Amino acid sequence: MQQTIQTNLKRLKNFIGFAKSYLIRKNPIKTFVNDTVAIIKDMLSINKKRKLAKYRLNYQMYKLNQMEKLIAANNDHVFLRGNKFNEMR
Repeated sequence: MQQTIQTNLKRLKNFIGFAKSYLIRKNPIKTFVNDTVAIIKDMLSINKKRKLAKYRLNYQMYKLNQMEKLIAANNDHVFLRGNKFNEMR
């Protein structure tokens, strides 16, 4: 009986040691707090990120429109341009 109690106490002591080591290594409370702070920062900076994405999109659309205008200006198949139309008459 006494040996069984000692074995169980030894196992309990080992388990508590492993649990303590895990909590020191991983520290779930600290991880939870850090994750919560990161989520709050993301939520507060989402408007800034949206504005930046909108700016990038508008810049890409501007570049696309410039490229389309250049292609249209140098395209021989556009028959209603001013000089080509006058030469055809």
